[in-house]
Amino acid sequence: MAEAASPWWAPTRHADRRPRLMLRNRIAAATRAWFAARDFVEVEAACLQVSPGNEAHLSAFSTVAIGAGGTATPLHLHTSPEFACKKLLAAGETRLFSLARVFRNRERGPLHHPEFTMLEWYRAGESYTALMRDGADLLALAAENAGVRRLAWRGHEADPFAEPERVTLAEAFDRHAGIDLLARIAHDGTTDRDGLAADASRAGIRIAPDDTFADVFSRVLVARIEPHLGLGRPTILCEYPVSEAALARPSPGDSRVAERFELYACGVELANAFGELTDPVEQRRRFEEEMDEKYRVYGERYPIDEDFLAALALMPEASGIALGFDRLVMLACGAGRIEDVLWTPVAETAP
Repeated sequence: MAEAASPWWAPTRHADRRPRLMLRNRIAAATRAWFAARDFVEVEAACLQVSPGNEAHLSAFSTVAIGAGGTATPLHLHTSPEFACKKLLAAGETRLFSLARVFRNRERGPLHHPEFTMLEWYRAGESYTALMRDGADLLALAAENAGVRRLAWRGHEADPFAEPERVTLAEAFDRHAGIDLLARIAHDGTTDRDGLAADASRAGIRIAPDDTFADVFSRVLVARIEPHLGLGRPTILCEYPVSEAALARPSPGDSRVAERFELYACGVELANAFGELTDPVEQRRRFEEEMDEKYRVYGERYPIDEDFLAALALMPEASGIALGFDRLVMLACGAGRIEDVLWTPVAETAP
């Protein structure tokens, strides 16, 4: 039987981990300085929220707040500081960022941890293309502070100083899977699930009978697209189908796709960005649709934050992005697992 690994707090193991942890601190300090130099305000979002987020496949940690009179109020640890940050945009902030602890249940692995750090920032009155430049700059900043010329993860490398490749989802589906994605999306946003499923099957991807359009889309993305992203240089994957961008506004150039992009390096997704949706009626509709799907799959749904929808009506046009800070540190120091760059990993649960 293999000998159990020492706990993270064992002095000898901590000594091995400490250089990466000090690097993490250095990158965090440089990141804060980068935002301060550009007139961003750092904000702190409360971790306990009425709603943890309303995306079908996000699972939260939930609790109950007991009031002075004994009344019980269900609350949830946030999966992102997004709702709170957008309320601050509605309040009048124009450039803000948050280096926040966030929590996601049902997630643990080399790239996932139940509690992790999310770097999220917003630009009021600016296009989401400005965030593409921000993301590229922060990759270079992390590499500079790590003293490396390449980002690395499990045998893959990317040059953080190179201009990112920009690829649309339609281009990626055609290039790597031979699928005409936009042919399966109508201009009113409705999708052709059966057509996409047939396309995916012809491409050799196994499809389950109860897979939705989103499921099929995800299967193609994971199996055929993501392994090619961020190799040699970073990749910006943009123009997602509107149905796959619950908080993003439609693209003015093509109503079938949304102002959403993801940033990849070394085959790892690092960031997710939106040109933010500011229509509270449409946002409610999307949230309800997502929660119906969550109930179908998991038998549960999360409440909708009514304050968030009210704030959305006042929020200016804005762009926002969330970046996995721990993943960025991993790639900067070549770590193989997210726990290698966490000061105090969450205890493993029993099998």
